[in-house]
Amino acid sequence: MKDFRPRKATFIALLFFAATQSIATAETTPPNIIIVLCDDLGYGDIGCYGHDVIKTPHLDKFAKQGLKLTDCYAAAPNCSPARTGLMTGRTPSRVGVYSWIPFLSPMHVRETEITIAHRLKDAGYETCQVGKWHLNGWFNLPGQPQPSDMGFDHWFATQNNALPNHRNPYNFVRNGIPAGPLEGYASHLVTDEAINWLDHRDEKKPFFMYVCYHEPHEPIATDPEYAALYGNGDKPSLEAHHGNITQMDTAFGRLMKKLETLNLEDNTLVIFTSDNGPAMTRIHPHGSTDGLRKYKGHLYEGGIRVPGLVRWPGHVKPGTTSDVPVSAVDFLPTLCEVAGTTPPTDRVLDGTSVLPVFHGKNVTREKPLYWQFNYAKSDPRVVIRDGDWKLLSKLDLNDQGNLTDITDQQMQQFKTAKLQGFELYNLKQDRNETTDLSKTNPQQLNKMVAAMTEIYTQVQQEGPTWPAWTWPRYEGQRIEWPSYRGK
Repeated sequence: MKDFRPRKATFIALLFFAATQSIATAETTPPNIIIVLCDDLGYGDIGCYGHDVIKTPHLDKFAKQGLKLTDCYAAAPNCSPARTGLMTGRTPSRVGVYSWIPFLSPMHVRETEITIAHRLKDAGYETCQVGKWHLNGWFNLPGQPQPSDMGFDHWFATQNNALPNHRNPYNFVRNGIPAGPLEGYASHLVTDEAINWLDHRDEKKPFFMYVCYHEPHEPIATDPEYAALYGNGDKPSLEAHHGNITQMDTAFGRLMKKLETLNLEDNTLVIFTSDNGPAMTRIHPHGSTDGLRKYKGHLYEGGIRVPGLVRWPGHVKPGTTSDVPVSAVDFLPTLCEVAGTTPPTDRVLDGTSVLPVFHGKNVTREKPLYWQFNYAKSDPRVVIRDGDWKLLSKLDLNDQGNLTDITDQQMQQFKTAKLQGFELYNLKQDRNETTDLSKTNPQQLNKMVAAMTEIYTQVQQEGPTWPAWTWPRYEGQRIEWPSYRGK
């Protein structure tokens, strides 16, 4: 009778083959990807970026588990343009999103644009968006693309703010169906939806999740549990602002804990960032830039430099820091490379893959990083950063008008305005932009003016114009402001 027991050598060979096949499968399986985007969170608003009062234990722990970017940038100093640049890899003025988009505005990200979600879905990913959308004016209405048209299988979103504020919002929409009045605070409601989706996703597919917290954008509403961490009610504005960030941090911690519970942590790339610098409003003038110049609405560093944290076990070394400049317009080409697919090749992209930065290396760019915001609160309206150098330029605008109405004059000036009046800074030596070097470094100035002019001319030619429109102030009539407003 034959002995069918495997010989020892054969058995070891079989074990080795099974192990190598398992490793090969793990290495070729694309990772899950999560982008977490906050709203108006300043560069210095969390503990791991230097704030010594605001409590962000979950983000501080997350920073130690991965990579901290010291020179991370939003795509714009204002919310809709910033989100447009992140999603498309294209500077927002090229796409035609020139400012924040009020409800019912004709301005939107057009259906011809290709998003991160489009490319990852085509690569076999299941996709989900939860939280603030803000890439169209006709939200959940026919005539403009909705999240489902922009590559998302599942979405749970608001057009802009949670209304009447972060507490008990009633304006969330789930896959085209209004969700109705909800109980709780926005960041936790967004996290609840994300967690529920993770529990019911197609486990055979990798996933891409875009989590957009409303915090700490106004109209702020903070659970007393978190506000009480910063006082006894004698500083209600500060307590609400700081508590709002801790509230978001707690929600973020719950989402990270869910990844751990589902054993997804090791094969999930998570990026945490913000859409622009702190708002510094009359009601809540408490955001921090860690000393960077200006704040939201400006093209100086405080308006566009934001927190940037990356965790990807086995790929990103824990507890590391990089000062390589990285922008949200880099996310699309980077995540395409991570997922093993290609970025769009039929259009101009303004970002580049920064995957080498995740591995502790530098990046060579074909062109400088570029920003344009014709509605900036200070004189510079166009910016490039090339290595350590940053060039800012004014525009010869007569009257660009306000951030919300669309006028024929505004649209005409987008097509005709000329660069003029330059400021030059070396950010390596002068991160706070205190010393203009344009007069003392003519060679560097001329080189960067030429590079800026080339990109600006392209953007000016490509950017679409929108029909004239007057803001109806829909949201403002529905906001419930805190009792300390005006005090």
